[in-house]
Amino acid sequence: MAFGQSGPPASPKQIAYLEALVEKAGFASFRDARRPMGLTQRQAGGKFTKQEASELIDRLVNGEIAPPPDAEAAAADEKSAHAQSVLLRGMPAQLLADELLRRGWTVTEPG
Repeated sequence: MAFGQSGPPASPKQIAYLEALVEKAGFASFRDARRPMGLTQRQAGGKFTKQEASELIDRLVNGEIAPPPDAEAAAADEKSAHAQSVLLRGMPAQLLADELLRRGWTVTEPG
């Protein structure tokens, strides 16, 4: 038994199945899944006890671990928000005030 482990090591079959589940969940590797899945540094290196592997397999099979955020979607949202911000800066103040009033806001001129 290696230092820091509290049980016998997981079997190669368990590790292979766990790797497949991690990839199916949307992660490239144990290292990629470390923070979102709450893995230790040892586990991120692919070292699990039988008990740890079994518990993680159960969590993955039951859908208790969320997939990683889609980087492309996040970038697209940020780009869209920036474009909207640039568009609003070019709007006449009266047009913005009228729209806010239409939405039920209270608008006052700066003093």
